[in-house]
Amino acid sequence: MLASDGGVSGLRPVSSAADDIGRGDPALSTRLTALWETPDTWVARIATVDHKTLGKRYVYTAFVFFVLGGIEALLIRLQLARPDNTLISPNAYNQLMTMHGVTMMFLFIQPVLSGFSFYLTPLMIGARELAFPRLNAFSYYAFLLAGVFMYASFAIGQAPNAGWFNYTPLADAVHDPGRNIDFYVLGLLFLGTSTTAGAFNSIVTILKLRAPGMSLSTMPLFLWSSLTVSFAVVFSMPAFTVALGFLELERQWHFAFFDAARGGSALLWQHLFWVFAHPWVYIVFLPATGMLSMVIPTFCRRPITGHTYVALSTVATGAIGFGVWVHHMFATGLPQLEMSFFGGASMLISIPSAVTIFAWLATMWYGRVVLATPMLFALAFIVQFVIGGVSGVMTAAIPFDWQATDTYFIVAHIHYVLLGGSVFGLFAGAYYWAPKAYGHMPNEAVSKLAFWLMFVGFNVGFFPMHMSGLLGMPRRVYTYAASSGLAGLNLISTVGAYLLAIGIAIGLWSLYRCRSHGPAAGANPWGAASLEWLTTSPPRPFNFAHVPLVDSRHPLWDGAYSVGPSLDGARLSPLTTAVDGEPVAPIALPEDNVWSVAIAVAMLVAFAALLARIDVLAAAGFVTTLLCLARWMWPASAHTPAAAEA
Repeated sequence: MLASDGGVSGLRPVSSAADDIGRGDPALSTRLTALWETPDTWVARIATVDHKTLGKRYVYTAFVFFVLGGIEALLIRLQLARPDNTLISPNAYNQLMTMHGVTMMFLFIQPVLSGFSFYLTPLMIGARELAFPRLNAFSYYAFLLAGVFMYASFAIGQAPNAGWFNYTPLADAVHDPGRNIDFYVLGLLFLGTSTTAGAFNSIVTILKLRAPGMSLSTMPLFLWSSLTVSFAVVFSMPAFTVALGFLELERQWHFAFFDAARGGSALLWQHLFWVFAHPWVYIVFLPATGMLSMVIPTFCRRPITGHTYVALSTVATGAIGFGVWVHHMFATGLPQLEMSFFGGASMLISIPSAVTIFAWLATMWYGRVVLATPMLFALAFIVQFVIGGVSGVMTAAIPFDWQATDTYFIVAHIHYVLLGGSVFGLFAGAYYWAPKAYGHMPNEAVSKLAFWLMFVGFNVGFFPMHMSGLLGMPRRVYTYAASSGLAGLNLISTVGAYLLAIGIAIGLWSLYRCRSHGPAAGANPWGAASLEWLTTSPPRPFNFAHVPLVDSRHPLWDGAYSVGPSLDGARLSPLTTAVDGEPVAPIALPEDNVWSVAIAVAMLVAFAALLARIDVLAAAGFVTTLLCLARWMWPASAHTPAAAEA
């Protein structure tokens, strides 16, 4: 229920001390705005390094790809709505299926969650920026251009067509001689630079720029999720980069890494891919759990139960995720002992996930639940993720996996985890932090309508896939015979998919509309406990007028914060120790510049030239990239006097 001030009634009131830290006195606010605000020109907007602006661009761009991936899914479901359908050709179906998977896995879920992280992390830790603002700008433009690069493949009718997993030998030059796979390989190599850069940026920011007094043990759980997935990206991405490099060398220069006839191994691709891709599932899932660990305590009006155990289970999930990749390969004929080990590890990973879920349930049990829209999405996440988790444990049993692999049972499982889990968690977070980002409350009635359409549509669409899979419906097929008896279940799934799409459209519209419509949010409309709610909604360019000093996991609930220095002599943010959050010294942060954009554009030219097999232009693109990088890294003439004094 909304209160007259736009907040939810029954939650804790906003502290009046927020203005002291969030806004400051007029003269201080003017000085800080002059230091941190991006000028209102086109060049300045492109060159900005502001984490809030770039975080929003990440989210907007990812949602554009989400819509594209959703349209591809709807076309797939239309094709499968009835047996022996010829609406879409087999070749077009393969491209739509592949780009749907590539889009959702690489261009939507991970980037949109990164966008939330880049927007929220400095606000949650009381900093004014990310540790590497220019690297953040490069990450965004590399992500944008990599996505455009891959979608340009539709313009010439040669989109990637071997599935998002891109197994060899289907993807080698003999079986797929067009440019389809080259778009996949080069596009993901390009995108990988963005993902890796973003991961290092998050790690350093979380470990070194926390507000004085914020130790690791008092850090918000969303940051534990961000930190875990950032390390997972750093350790998993090299395997995929190597696999992509090997494949392109084989396709363009006739190396033989995956060609069994010439001494290679097709299974090598699967090992390298799943060493990366299974941790990737947790990379796109754990941030959503971090969001729920922020949403649920706020709407239960009590601290989360077992904060330390939830943090440890988050780290454990990320670590164990590296030891289960072979459970995607049980049907490839591996030795029994090897499969047994990975089957056991696949069951083991359910334990830390269960710890987190029971902590959420205990928080709700002992709290007073407010069923606002973010909480509804959080509850749906728990229900759907448990269903997806149970079906995942079932496939950890090798005999069952042999029966279910490559059927629609697996399609149902992965969608319950990633769509029913991650995307519903994402919407919980979007409705939770939209008032902070825009300063307005979303329309609650429209938001709840969107939720129920999404919840009903998702379960009508994907739950029947468990049954169609167990009845023998193979995945990745263009059509099926009328005599299979699967027409009814497929039609139900198609109806559910379109209902889900309507709900998502309404949800996105309600979120977009609150950019300029709806009751004013105020600094802390939900009565939440973490630092981002201490500043204005939307935050000022400098985030906090004074550095907040904290001494609690719930500084706003406990009143355990005080006003620190203003650091208004230059673009400064506090630097603290990694574990205890003890203050070290202010750190000077760079201003806006265009070199981050220039590097991304030069890399696009290089990858496009490799695709077109114009070696000279590709070399020129990479040389230009290095020159722009050198200019970017060239040291400034001197530190500003103000910075030196600080």
